[in-house]
Amino acid sequence: MAAGTMVSRATGLIRQALQAAALGTGLLATTYNQANTVPTSLYFLLIGGALNSVLVPQLVRARAEDPDGGAAFEQRLVTLVLCVLGVGTALAVWAAPEIISVYQDDTPNTHDAFELTVVFARFLLPQIFFYGVFSIFGQVLNARNRFGAMMWTPVLNNVVLITMFGLYLGLMTAPAQVSDITGAQVRLLGIGTTIALALQALSLLPYAHAAGFRFRPRFDWRGTGLRKSVNAARWTLLFVLANLVAATVVTRLASAADGELPDDGVGYTAYSYAQQLWMLPQSIVTVSLVTALLPRMSRAVTEHRLGDLRADLSRAIRVSGVLIVPAAFFFLAFGPQIAQLVYAHGAADAADTVPLGRMLQAFGLGLIPFSAQYLLLRGFYAFEDTRTPFRMAVWISGINIALAVACHLLLSPRWAVTGMAAAYALSYGIGLLLTALRLRRRTEGLLDGRRICRTYAKLTVAASVAGTAGWLVTRYCGQSLTPASWTPALSLAAGGLTMTVLYLLMARLLRTGELRSLPGMR
Repeated sequence: MAAGTMVSRATGLIRQALQAAALGTGLLATTYNQANTVPTSLYFLLIGGALNSVLVPQLVRARAEDPDGGAAFEQRLVTLVLCVLGVGTALAVWAAPEIISVYQDDTPNTHDAFELTVVFARFLLPQIFFYGVFSIFGQVLNARNRFGAMMWTPVLNNVVLITMFGLYLGLMTAPAQVSDITGAQVRLLGIGTTIALALQALSLLPYAHAAGFRFRPRFDWRGTGLRKSVNAARWTLLFVLANLVAATVVTRLASAADGELPDDGVGYTAYSYAQQLWMLPQSIVTVSLVTALLPRMSRAVTEHRLGDLRADLSRAIRVSGVLIVPAAFFFLAFGPQIAQLVYAHGAADAADTVPLGRMLQAFGLGLIPFSAQYLLLRGFYAFEDTRTPFRMAVWISGINIALAVACHLLLSPRWAVTGMAAAYALSYGIGLLLTALRLRRRTEGLLDGRRICRTYAKLTVAASVAGTAGWLVTRYCGQSLTPASWTPALSLAAGGLTMTVLYLLMARLLRTGELRSLPGMR
């Protein structure tokens, strides 16, 4: 799974670099990126959060307890999900202007950008349905312990998008601002992006069939156990809503910075690109672990084996930390170099990526609590407890919103969104403490807190020393290397290699047993 996710994220990084080359990092890019974010947000609001966290335990239970091995339950659930998403997608396309107005102001200065975002949204909102198809068939496969296809099929999406942006750059003149983009360019981006996701979703169907799933539409939902799933999903819906409110506030405030400095790359697109880079280790390491462990943890709770649940959760947090902790310090040490290497091409130059690099540094250390809190929440989901994660989301979102508004009011537009990135990281640090205390009570004190804290203390010492040494090497290379065009790549390579070697040596000296979980480190 990690291999599939790594290839997916690597191709996604290439796609992102081409996207920045085509659209830049300013207001024009924000119109496309905002419209492309809305389908994801609405999908999770409609049903996505429940699919990813609540329904796997329900599917596992149905397969274990139902006389038909859960086949009828799966068919009813898939039918229900497709119906909800079909109606929701149609309504979203119809209400595109109203939806975009939630994320972006329609003012005289930004009217052209607002109208372009609405046009993009009409092309991209059908993705809601295909996100649902991908997720529901992916969860059907996960319940059968078939994890690989869901990790590899996004590569197909990225290949299509890489081709699309390659055509865009090769056959068309890249526009510098919103008023320069043509109707043909908008159609290519809008239709191509939706087709890419549709292919990703539909490519799961043969795998589900091979795994033994046979889809037959079933509308006999009454008295079949779906009510329990719907009730559990209610709290997950509220959980998603809390996160969506915070994301919407940040998006709106970051877009305001784009409106004030439309060509400087200090707003929503820079924030979005930095956040996506920052989440790469989480996607490769933590999500892969959770996908594999959640069905197993759910079975442990069903069979009243709390000791096994504790062992699985503790090991997942400690093993993921071996890569997550140094990754966080890597972003802190090398944010500007990473941003310039990936995004300073085509329509975006080195100066445009400076704010993006600072945002990546501001996110940096927040990766540690973000990843750990994500794993701890799966402990609640194994108990089919969705109310507590909602409460944690309210706390985290409330703190994030308060800090983001403070940044907007107190900082200049050039620095406000960088402050919002730091606020996001800090809110998850506080959220991790609250979540750990709650889960400790829920598991009757079985949370392996001391061992986890001891491991993370060792990893933090090793990563901080290694990161400082790597930063010094990068700084020296940046001042001495020629030609200047090679400086970001060579200085990042030298600093990254220094940090990696020193981190592994320090972790060994500190006797960090979890280091043996890495390939080749036994």
